[in-house]
Amino acid sequence: MKMNSKQLFAVFAAFGLAGFAPPAVAYLDPSTGSMILSAIVGLFATVALALKTYWYRLKAFFRGDRRQQKSPDEQTEPASGDPSPER
Repeated sequence: MKMNSKQLFAVFAAFGLAGFAPPAVAYLDPSTGSMILSAIVGLFATVALALKTYWYRLKAFFRGDRRQQKSPDEQTEPASGDPSPER
């Protein structure tokens, strides 16, 4: 992909303007740091669960096991008093 002169100018202008940003006078108290840390941990947990879910689907696909296309977390059995889903 070749950039034309307008795109090249826009990239250099963006980096140039970002380089001249004034220093921020800000205070992050301990509760803000704790909130940021909690968000990072939650992000890692979400990514790990998504990877686990799709890993089980990928394994089932390559095994040829059509009845287990869902992860173990998604497989639920009806309660004992519920009517059968088959009609």
